[in-house]
Amino acid sequence: MARKRKLIFQVRELLWEKGRDALESARIAVFKENIPFEPLQNALNFFIRNWEDVMHPALLSLSCEKVGGRHEDTVQIGAAIVLLAGGADVHDDVIDQSRKKDSRSTVFGKFGKDMAILVGDALILEGLYILHEACRTLSEDKRRSILESTKQAFFEIGSAEAKETRLRERTDSLVAAEYLEMIKTKAAVGEVTTRIGAILGGGGQKEIDALSHYGRTLAILYGIRDEFTDAFELEEMRNRIEKECLPLPILFALRDAEKKTEIERLIEKRPITQEKVDILLKLVIDSQETQKLKDDMQSLIEETTNHLHRANLKHKEFMLLLESSVEDL
Repeated sequence: MARKRKLIFQVRELLWEKGRDALESARIAVFKENIPFEPLQNALNFFIRNWEDVMHPALLSLSCEKVGGRHEDTVQIGAAIVLLAGGADVHDDVIDQSRKKDSRSTVFGKFGKDMAILVGDALILEGLYILHEACRTLSEDKRRSILESTKQAFFEIGSAEAKETRLRERTDSLVAAEYLEMIKTKAAVGEVTTRIGAILGGGGQKEIDALSHYGRTLAILYGIRDEFTDAFELEEMRNRIEKECLPLPILFALRDAEKKTEIERLIEKRPITQEKVDILLKLVIDSQETQKLKDDMQSLIEETTNHLHRANLKHKEFMLLLESSVEDL
């Protein structure tokens, strides 16, 4: 228990220390805007007050510093990524009809579909503007590489979201692998943040490649971790069962022929109660297929650690983040 508290504290402290400047810069940029339609401005302000994405700018800063760059050189691009990721998240909530996250209302839940789409659009436009301005003073090669990498990363996210809509309500044996691939595709933003950090810091190609790989892997690991977290939250489970894809651990457990029938029975019977979720979770956690998923996460950590070591980039902060992704699963 002491290790758990210490690890969580270290991760939160690290991410806040390295990501708060960019988050604050993003918030200031939004609050400074003067949108003529006040309800839209209110919805936008509501989002940015509650959006606490320090992970992406923290990874950007850490990667830059590890190759010899400065934290302050990452703040504006970090702010841009905070806004771009936020816009994508708001649109994702509309697609998934997510009215609450972590017991708080989403923009979609509080202001409705139309306003949420417009808030997402505004965040993306603001993010693109800040990114463009932040790149103006860079060399042509760095500017082109950063803009192209960012564009491709968000194209990947869009493709993953589109694919996810085609996986809903499926429980066949192939859907788990397809959904996992979708998570890996969404991890493009993790990769682009560490890649940009390495570029800004003047890293060589070997360092850029290693840090890009690290960012993608970490985002995959945290994406899978979020799937486990969703499976433990009643409201999130209800929404996942009724409107989205089932959480990844459940999809993996459905591969287990001995558990598949019972899992499907629990999912199909309404209403979804805490008692049913508890029974479902026991079936999922005890599944050999779910254990294989956890083992695969450990293998990813080992493989990425070796990758960093070969590039002389194995540092305690990077290892802390990797290890925290599997704690208590």
